[in-house]
Amino acid sequence: MAENGNGAAPQEPQATGAAEAPQVKMNVLGQFVRDMSFENILAQKGASSADIQPDIQVQVSLDARKRAVEHQYEVVSKFKVTSTNKADKSPLFLLELDYGAIFHVEGVPEEQMHPFLLIECPRMVFPFIRRVISDVTRDGGFAPLNIDTVDFLALYRQELARRAAAQQPAEQPS
Repeated sequence: MAENGNGAAPQEPQATGAAEAPQVKMNVLGQFVRDMSFENILAQKGASSADIQPDIQVQVSLDARKRAVEHQYEVVSKFKVTSTNKADKSPLFLLELDYGAIFHVEGVPEEQMHPFLLIECPRMVFPFIRRVISDVTRDGGFAPLNIDTVDFLALYRQELARRAAAQQPAEQPS
């Protein structure tokens, strides 16, 4: 057995038969609130906050687009948070937040870029979105709302299924 200068056996190159996968590079270049609205409906009505049991509904949608600069993408996460009183279904507050981020992404194959932008990128900035929502609801006179973690993979799959169903003809022959 041959040894190299440091007493170790020389390393043989490993033949894998497949090309080595490119290294994925992703950086968050910036984050921003594109649009935000908070309506304290309870205060507008002049109602008291006694005997209120809030029911919270959260809707999430995503959008991504390529920017003019090479390898840069803008991803916008849109959250609509509605709170109603469980007892009488009267609205308490409405929060709408469009939160954007600019990403530098390299090494992702073109056919995987769409899911990468709509799953991994929102996952990276979600803690900041959660913080904004918590601060706004607290500053608006309610208990801070710490929304549950969003499963962006499930959200992406639901959107693909919805689009596939929408492309099916209304009636298919039996």
